[in-house]
Amino acid sequence: MQRPFDIDAFLAHALMEDVGEGDITSNSTVPADLRARLVMRAREPLVAAGLTFLPRLFQLVDPQVKVALIAADGDNLKASDVLAIFEGPARSLLTGERVALNLVQQLSGVATLTAAFVAAANNRAVKVVDTRKTVLGMRYLQKYAVRCGGGHNHRMGLYDAVLIKDNHIAIAGSVTAAVQGALAGTPPGTPIEVECDTLAQVDEAIAAGATMLLLDNMDDATLRAAVAKARAAGIQTEASGNVSLETIGAIAQTGVDVISVGKLTHSARAVDIGLDDK
Repeated sequence: MQRPFDIDAFLAHALMEDVGEGDITSNSTVPADLRARLVMRAREPLVAAGLTFLPRLFQLVDPQVKVALIAADGDNLKASDVLAIFEGPARSLLTGERVALNLVQQLSGVATLTAAFVAAANNRAVKVVDTRKTVLGMRYLQKYAVRCGGGHNHRMGLYDAVLIKDNHIAIAGSVTAAVQGALAGTPPGTPIEVECDTLAQVDEAIAAGATMLLLDNMDDATLRAAVAKARAAGIQTEASGNVSLETIGAIAQTGVDVISVGKLTHSARAVDIGLDDK
């Protein structure tokens, strides 16, 4: 079960990190009674994410700021499309603009890259999912952005699913020992996923009672063979390991159910978005 995420605490921390004791530039150069209007626009094609958090962000900056969301999270936008319009005290708009941009640029980058991977997979039967390779403190938000881009979420953390990886196997002594430990140490019916590097490990994991296989860094031919073994046993499969936009299409054709891509969150480029007074 996903743990609750305190968006107000996250936004307050982001503002404190940037604003600290006060915006000395805006407060010293902009008259206190001046009002302004800023427009957030895409400067390149993108999939929007993070817009839903902007009204709350500016409520924390100054309740007098009015935020009009023109686009919605998940929208495919062109360069020059408007995402949002902000009106209110000029000082407050300037104080909040960088946190607003950082948030939407980063999350829209994740959503945009996810959409590219989903399109490259070109197979609706395959789920493209994220991993735990997220920016510290932003996992909930990045995984939300993955969904905005048409992807799916893997486990949120170590607490909500069993995934036996190579180090678990090495320390436990074998695939069989690790799976048996997981079966004995979790409630009945808990899904048990096992990372497999070879077909021999696939056979061992199936025999031990795994309910899903993580097929790591296998070539396409080995993937097909592993998928065939898993399907015969009624087990789902996940492919992972250096998946790229160039390789995901072929991987999706091997019959795997899920493809996990760490790049969605650890390597997404912040997209170009502007926030200007026009």
